[in-house]
Amino acid sequence: MSFFERVATVATITLGLLASAGASTPGFAKELDRTANAATVQIVPQATEIPSVPAEKPAVAEIATGDGDDTEDYDSLQQAIAAHQDRTGQSDELTCLAGAIYFEAKGEPLSGQLAVGEVILNRTKSGRFPRSVCSVVTQPGQFAFVRGGQVPAIAPNSQYRTALAVARVALADAWDSPAPDALYFHARRVAPKWGRATVAAIGNHVFYR
Repeated sequence: MSFFERVATVATITLGLLASAGASTPGFAKELDRTANAATVQIVPQATEIPSVPAEKPAVAEIATGDGDDTEDYDSLQQAIAAHQDRTGQSDELTCLAGAIYFEAKGEPLSGQLAVGEVILNRTKSGRFPRSVCSVVTQPGQFAFVRGGQVPAIAPNSQYRTALAVARVALADAWDSPAPDALYFHARRVAPKWGRATVAAIGNHVFYR
């Protein structure tokens, strides 16, 4: 083989190798392109569970139930008296007030019984009468049922139990008096010549300021 033939052969082989290399390169470039342009996979963090917040409990109004400190609301005087009917505990004030209500108004409507109790309580605050319930009730010349400066003993009958409940209502200020600010009362059959302002007439009693 002559020198030129060898040169031509080498050239042919070289060109063949270059053509082969050139044919494979674009495929590799495309693969590189795919990798380079592939969408970046974003790792989404797992959602953290938000702890549930318990609903607040509704506030419960406290209701005082002790004698003399009753803040409960009632729909009627009857309901207030019924709520105080079975209360326990008895003081001198309660005994004197219940005795006055019993002897002066046991046959009267409940509103009239409460008004009698309120007259006695109003006197204790007026500055014109003794300052304690028992002193007001036993003050000479005021209540005809008083004997020897004492409230007579009373059998525990249903009327006295009602009088005790009415007295508890009055002492606890659990119901407004139907004869506000009254300091005096008398039976309708009596006609004293008083120059006092009439506050109310309830049942068989007339109340004055």
